[in-house]
Amino acid sequence: MEIKEINLDEVRHIHLMGIGGAGMSGLALLLKELGFDVSGCDMSYGFYVEKVAQADIDFNIGHSSDHLSQFSPDLLVYSSAIPEDNEELVVARESGIAVAQRAQVLSAIFDVRYGIGVAGTHGKTTTSSMIGLILSGAGLEPTVAIGGELCDIGCNARLGSGPHMVAELDESDGSFLCFHPTISVITNVDWDHVNHYPDFDSVLNTFESFSQNLRKGGLSVLCGEDGGVQSLLKMMEKDSPKVTYGWGDRWDWGATDIEYNHGGGVSFSVRKHGRSIGRIELSVSGDHNVLNALASCIVADMLSVPFDVIKRTLRQFKGAKRRLQFKGGVEHIDVYDDYGHHPREVEATLKAISQIFPERKILVAFQPHRFTRTAAMAENFAEVLTYADKVVVLPIYPADEPPVDGVTSHMIGDHLSKKNHPSFFVTDRKKDAIDKVMSLVEEGDVILTLGAGDIADLGDILVKEIGRKNIVPRSIAVGV
Repeated sequence: MEIKEINLDEVRHIHLMGIGGAGMSGLALLLKELGFDVSGCDMSYGFYVEKVAQADIDFNIGHSSDHLSQFSPDLLVYSSAIPEDNEELVVARESGIAVAQRAQVLSAIFDVRYGIGVAGTHGKTTTSSMIGLILSGAGLEPTVAIGGELCDIGCNARLGSGPHMVAELDESDGSFLCFHPTISVITNVDWDHVNHYPDFDSVLNTFESFSQNLRKGGLSVLCGEDGGVQSLLKMMEKDSPKVTYGWGDRWDWGATDIEYNHGGGVSFSVRKHGRSIGRIELSVSGDHNVLNALASCIVADMLSVPFDVIKRTLRQFKGAKRRLQFKGGVEHIDVYDDYGHHPREVEATLKAISQIFPERKILVAFQPHRFTRTAAMAENFAEVLTYADKVVVLPIYPADEPPVDGVTSHMIGDHLSKKNHPSFFVTDRKKDAIDKVMSLVEEGDVILTLGAGDIADLGDILVKEIGRKNIVPRSIAVGV
């Protein structure tokens, strides 16, 4: 995308196309708090549109050039899901209305503050959430802009009175290059968003460009355990200011003595330059969250937040919504939901569930996200889904993509078959997936709904369905 700075000084009314997205709704809330007149539109009424409505922001369902005469915006902001030939967008340009993408506007807010930018292919929502909460717990009153909804503050964006801003930076279309952080966190570098990045090297080169955006006197915080970050470290200038983290004493900061709690949670000792500085207890689970917490410790330490505040806040951290979120438990069956839609995220979530409940069987309902990602990674998805005992694969959620000939969820099923998975099913309708999960579930199972699409509502549906039906006890089901 074109990197073009936006001046908000002479802007009064901002209209956002795609206001129902996680990122765009957060930007709308921030702009409203900053005193702008804000309106928006989206194709459907969803969870985030409800949040926008609660903030008294005008919106319309659907896109139309009529919105321009209705709201008379000085600036139109559009999400990456809006095609360039959209009528409303085209007419705005023809009418001389300033047009910008979300990142251009968010970076205009971010770059005038002490910006803490969290980037990475995975884990940036949780890491930025942890940092935001720690700084809030320390009384620093940060401004926060996060892609997912943070359970602990109940929204995905908040204007703070302090000088710091914590933002989750989106690499999917390269738009994070608009930002110039004082502290940047890079959790990992992996190949994803295959519609924008043709290969891993193109991702790596973009992150290398991002690492050069650091402000003078700033610092990069990098997860040394990640193979992609290790490649990035080789490309970065040797004397560039940076801190690394990972397991043990191999890095500047390390986690040791990991202990997994049955039923959820994990604890670990924190080492800074080889010296133990204390122990952290998390309510959230998984090795990936240990690393996320370690990154947040480093940022907080850089801002002189006492370790006791870090420790207390992280212990209270409940997690971002749709990140291994507990939806309910009935008849000794627990239902969790997760946003994971990349093989590495699916693997991390399934490993975390296994650490929480090592003796229980896992039933996964997985909804692939985007045709292009499914086509490129079908075998990788099948590989990580073998960690589950039973798998139900839903139809692909297209997001903003048109169908691709020959690309369906059955591609993943074909690879699961080649790997001789003992219990998997591919459905062509979401309703059939609910029926299939209900026919497979047994007492004691853990159900995990996975994906970035409209599978988000499946966990609640399953909790209700399980409550209505008598689940066969495992001892009867297996005939013992």
